[in-house]
Amino acid sequence: MKLLHIDSSILGDNSASRQLSAGVVKAWQAAEPGVEVTYRDLASEGINHFSGATLGALGTAAELRDAEQKHEAQLSATSLAEFLAADAVVVGAPMYNFTIPTQLKAWIDRIAVAGQTFRYTEAGPEGLCGNKKVIIVSTAGGLHADQASGAAHEGYLKLLFGFLGITDIEIVRAEGLAYGDEARSKALSDANARINQQLFAAA
Repeated sequence: MKLLHIDSSILGDNSASRQLSAGVVKAWQAAEPGVEVTYRDLASEGINHFSGATLGALGTAAELRDAEQKHEAQLSATSLAEFLAADAVVVGAPMYNFTIPTQLKAWIDRIAVAGQTFRYTEAGPEGLCGNKKVIIVSTAGGLHADQASGAAHEGYLKLLFGFLGITDIEIVRAEGLAYGDEARSKALSDANARINQQLFAAA
């Protein structure tokens, strides 16, 4: 089984989403020792945002690409190949200003590819990744779950992965992290309990 682990927080070791996403992967490895993990740190590896240069690179024959275009095309190809190869994806997704980090959006723009992860048909769009499982590690300073303020965060991610055909989506949530030490501690404790007692309880 191949697991793709994505982190997007800019906070390094101080990041709650990084701690929890690592916890998910560790629990998964304990439950399924043969799991093969690919890790991508979007904050440090710096996938460029989707741009005209990206489109230009993808629209240029490989042998005619300059160095910048080769780099752009390789970013797209590698990101897409990692996603397509994965049986499961763990996504660390902190909330920044009511939405996901721009680093995570840049990755999404590389893996949401018509003809590869979804397609349009006469009956409408069809996701092509229905055989995957996604665990979204959602963190926020405030309280946004099931509220309008979370629509561009958890809501967007569920919509996006659903559009790609993925129906097996789990949420590990820790919110209210900025509401004081006690609230932060409880939120992280509850999230870790969900990881260990619910997601992998049967393993």
